[in-house]
Amino acid sequence: MVRPQRLIFGEVAELYDRYRPTYPVALVDELLAQADAVEGQRLLEVGAGTGKATELFAARGAAVLAVEPSAEMAAVARRRCAPYPGVQIVESEFERMELGGEAFPLLYSAQAWHWIDPAVRCQRARAALAPRGLLAVFWNRPAWGRSEVREALANAYRRFAPDMRADAALHPENRSPQGDDDWVAEIARAPGFNDPMVRFYHWSQVYGPADYAGLISTLSDVQMLEPPARTRLLQAIEAAVVEHGGTLTMPLVTRLHTARAV
Repeated sequence: MVRPQRLIFGEVAELYDRYRPTYPVALVDELLAQADAVEGQRLLEVGAGTGKATELFAARGAAVLAVEPSAEMAAVARRRCAPYPGVQIVESEFERMELGGEAFPLLYSAQAWHWIDPAVRCQRARAALAPRGLLAVFWNRPAWGRSEVREALANAYRRFAPDMRADAALHPENRSPQGDDDWVAEIARAPGFNDPMVRFYHWSQVYGPADYAGLISTLSDVQMLEPPARTRLLQAIEAAVVEHGGTLTMPLVTRLHTARAV
């Protein structure tokens, strides 16, 4: 059976919710300030996952319509966001969802925009946004520096996942960990948008050996490995952290892309 990579996260939804990092509060506050939502207007989230970003917006009083194609991920998101009556989780692919003419002041996508069909994603976003509405796309990436533990992790990948793409998320040999997406060019090709902006938020998170292996287990490229190879890779990753002090402080950068609907 073919396993679509974009939907594979449903197989590890609970692990995803437990181990994936959240997002900077300052980013959420900035987007809410820029969105200029009036009372009663909802925000639209594309690719809600387990609701990590959804919860941050809802905790600040925002009403959110969150779209998530995986039933397993959506179930976790509903549980996470249960305290917020203004949150609605809809199981659907954004490319096919009917919005019923609702216009949103902010459409945001956390860690998911690259999974949306690039041929239609900006067109669909513009159709969903109110005039002067804000499109915001953001994701977390490691800000790798040189270190012994990074080299040990790279050795684990070379031994047990030699064919994995070096540009895969969190891969220690990724030469462009912050992403090389050309947002300005994408917006230039997208009718109905202007004012593309890119901003970065720097922070860090500390992982123990099992937690870091758990994080790696949620990545789609790792889940696509055959189970024996995946197990050996995760065991080697955990051992590398143990052998280099027992904790890994991961410098992270959250990259934010925005554009304004016209």
